[in-house]
Amino acid sequence: MQSWGDPVVTLGGKTINRTSDRTVTFTGPFTIDGFEQELPAGDYVIETEEELIQGPSFPVYRRVSTTLRVDRIPGRPGQKENWQIVPEALDAALIRDGWRG
Repeated sequence: MQSWGDPVVTLGGKTINRTSDRTVTFTGPFTIDGFEQELPAGDYVIETEEELIQGPSFPVYRRVSTTLRVDRIPGRPGQKENWQIVPEALDAALIRDGWRG
């Protein structure tokens, strides 16, 4: 959600966004808060999209979305999904899996 006083930067009428990917590894089956499906252990790609907002003197980015790429869904071979998740839910799942940061 955009707050007042933080205008989104546009270039030619388009918002300037950046996307970054990182891989997280779960050592055991896990769930993400807000989703019923238990997922198998393994590597998962997390995609974060951020938009550039007008900072006072330097570029500032605000997170727009966080997506978990699910390439293996038990009982549905070959099906892939992208789950929009809350970053704190991912952190909680990693901590339950034994992640120490």
